[in-house]
Amino acid sequence: MTSPTPSELYRRWLDELWNGSPGSAHELVTPDFVGHWPDRDVRGPEELAAVIGQTHEMFTAITFTLEVGPMVDGNLVAGRWIGHGHAANGATTFVGNDILRVHDGRFTEYWNATSVRS
Repeated sequence: MTSPTPSELYRRWLDELWNGSPGSAHELVTPDFVGHWPDRDVRGPEELAAVIGQTHEMFTAITFTLEVGPMVDGNLVAGRWIGHGHAANGATTFVGNDILRVHDGRFTEYWNATSVRS
């Protein structure tokens, strides 16, 4: 079986993992995965799934849509997305830029930058 291309892997990252199937983290990231958020590092598929689950708990509805990319350069893949969510205080829109390192058909490292649009 061939490994997914980095572009295919990123589409699953956004469309499947972040849009509501945190359990797929085990298929998409390596056991030694490290995600770098501005305020902390997230390690392994279990912790990643927990962070995504917490994100979904903050909203009654949340979706992520790819705006740019994915762009691939060697073992790195990048994309820009927009998220829409509904919480107790109303609708929220946020944007983010992802950079991920790929190895053997799974992500090993992740850098995230996210901001809320007013």
